[in-house]
Amino acid sequence: MSIEVGSKLQGKVTGITNFGAFVELPGGSTGLVHISEVADNYVKDINEHLTVGDEITVKVINVEKDGKIGLSIKKAKDNPNAGRRKSNQSKSNNRERTESFEAKMNRFLKDSEDRLASLKKHTESKRGGRGAKKG
Repeated sequence: MSIEVGSKLQGKVTGITNFGAFVELPGGSTGLVHISEVADNYVKDINEHLTVGDEITVKVINVEKDGKIGLSIKKAKDNPNAGRRKSNQSKSNNRERTESFEAKMNRFLKDSEDRLASLKKHTESKRGGRGAKKG
């Protein structure tokens, strides 16, 4: 059986690592589902989603010349709206998401600078650096 990009296959999880899961495909070949392709949301621990021996449906997303097969569980799910964009709704969602991201980044940078300044002040006084009181 030839493995083609875009085809959906049934497979069995044969191994789990911290970066993904190895899946045995029909015909005896093995592919890898990267941890980023397991679920639509962030996956911190792949063991919360998969265990060795699970029967899963995967979609072939790439086949390398050296025989490595890239698989995806989240792309194998039947989701007719995935990949389609509703122009007005998507644009407003992207704007909201961008503003939210920028606000988060600004808050992160401010907090980071405050922490760094506090850390520098604290370590300089312990080392006896510039501005430290002696005596």
